[in-house]
Amino acid sequence: MIRFLLELAALGSVGLWGWKSFDGTLQYAVGLGLPILMTFVWGTFAVPDDPSRSGKAPIPVSGMIRLMIEFIFFALAVWAVFNLEYTGLSYALGGIVIIHYLVSYDRVKWLLTQRN
Repeated sequence: MIRFLLELAALGSVGLWGWKSFDGTLQYAVGLGLPILMTFVWGTFAVPDDPSRSGKAPIPVSGMIRLMIEFIFFALAVWAVFNLEYTGLSYALGGIVIIHYLVSYDRVKWLLTQRN
């Protein structure tokens, strides 16, 4: 549940960043397009039989690649919030993401053993 909420927060963060950082057509393109692109990447590149997901992997990747995708996904969200000058909120989001990965160390360990 926490992970799902973090995913939604990340998508909302980059969407808000895009909306506030650009004007006109770019505001729509980045504010809506970036979260859509991130959702596509998040849902498409997966480790087969990942117990934290449906187990389906439209485009199978290794566990290390998946962890890199997740790192970029959440790092971009934390940066977006920081760039919007919500410094405290960016630290909170980053801290919650780190705590989540520490608590779910068994998944991280499993991912690191998955080769594709």
